[in-house]
Amino acid sequence: MSRITLAHYLREQQTSLPTLDAALVRLIEQVAHACVGIAHALGQGALADLLGSAGQDNVQGEAQKKLDVLSNDLLIEAHLWGGHLAAMASEEMEDLYQLPADRPRGDYLLAFDPLDGSSNIDVNVSVGTIFSVLRSPVREAVQVEHVLQAGRQQQAAGYAIYGPSTQFVLTLGAGVDVFTLDRSLGQFILSERALRIPEATQEFAINMSNQRHWEAPVQRYVAELLAGREGVRGKDFNMRWVGSMVADVHRLLTRGGLFMYPVDAKTRAQGGRLRLLYEANPMAWLVEQAGGLASTGRERILDLQPQRLHQRVPVMLGAREEVLRLEDYHRS
Repeated sequence: MSRITLAHYLREQQTSLPTLDAALVRLIEQVAHACVGIAHALGQGALADLLGSAGQDNVQGEAQKKLDVLSNDLLIEAHLWGGHLAAMASEEMEDLYQLPADRPRGDYLLAFDPLDGSSNIDVNVSVGTIFSVLRSPVREAVQVEHVLQAGRQQQAAGYAIYGPSTQFVLTLGAGVDVFTLDRSLGQFILSERALRIPEATQEFAINMSNQRHWEAPVQRYVAELLAGREGVRGKDFNMRWVGSMVADVHRLLTRGGLFMYPVDAKTRAQGGRLRLLYEANPMAWLVEQAGGLASTGRERILDLQPQRLHQRVPVMLGAREEVLRLEDYHRS
C-alpha cells in the first residue's frame, strides 16, 4: 500500500479545494513540523528536565508548565520566516504576536493552544496541540479585531495528539482526515480518511466533580444518562473523562460520543471554561465536518462572533442526536 505523506496529501487537495493555496499548504506543513518537535520534547520529559512548572502564570491565570512555554516557542519559531502569516494568537500570550519588522508576511492568521491538557503532563497522560487558521484582511499592523472572526470563517483547523502514537487530525472544510507520525522518517503519514461520528451514542465525557454547579438543563440531561436503561433513555451510558480536551474529542471522533464543558456557577462570570478562538472553534469545525454538531447549548459555536481574544464559552459537541437534545433542554 502506498504511503501518502502530509505534504503529498496537501498538494493532492489543492486540485479540488480552491481555498487551499500554496501559502496555506506551507502554513499547515509548518504547524505539523512544530508538532513533531513538541512530540520529541514530550518524549524526553524528565530526561531533559522538561517536566514541572515554569514558575509563572499565563494570561489565563493558570500555572504554566515548562512544556507549555517550549511548545509555544516552537510554534512561533516555525512561522517566523515562512512568509504566509500576518500575525499569531496563542492561549499562552496576552496579546497578538506581531512578526518582527524584517520578516516576510502573508495573508493568514494562526490561533493556537500550544499544549492542551498540560496539567496531565507530569502523570504521562495524552495531551495535544490545537490550531485554527483564519484569513487576514491586512498584512501589516494586524489588530485584535482582525482575529475576531466567527468559527465558520476558518480556512483550516486541527490538532495533534501526543499519545502512544502521535497523530495529526486535520480539516480543510471537506471532511476530517488523520495522519500518524512515522518517527523513523519524522513525517506524518495519512492513516485514516473521512472520519464520521455516529449520530447516536452511549458514551459521554464531562467533569462530574462540577455537577453541583451545573445549570438545570445539564443537570436534567446527565441525570437521565445516569439513570440508564431504567430511566427515560432506556439504555445504559458509559462516562469517560481524561481532562485533556484533545484526548476527549479524539476519542469521540474515533468511536463516537459526546463531550461537554458547560457553563456553571464557577465559570459563569467568565462565560465558560474553554477558549473560543483556540479550543472551541477548531474543535467545533472538526466535529461538524465529521457529521456531528457543536453548540453552547443555546447556539451554534461556529456562528458566535468573538468579542475578545481570550473569550470563553460553554462547549457541547459530538453525536448529533445528543447535542440536539441538549439544545432542546436549554430552550425549555
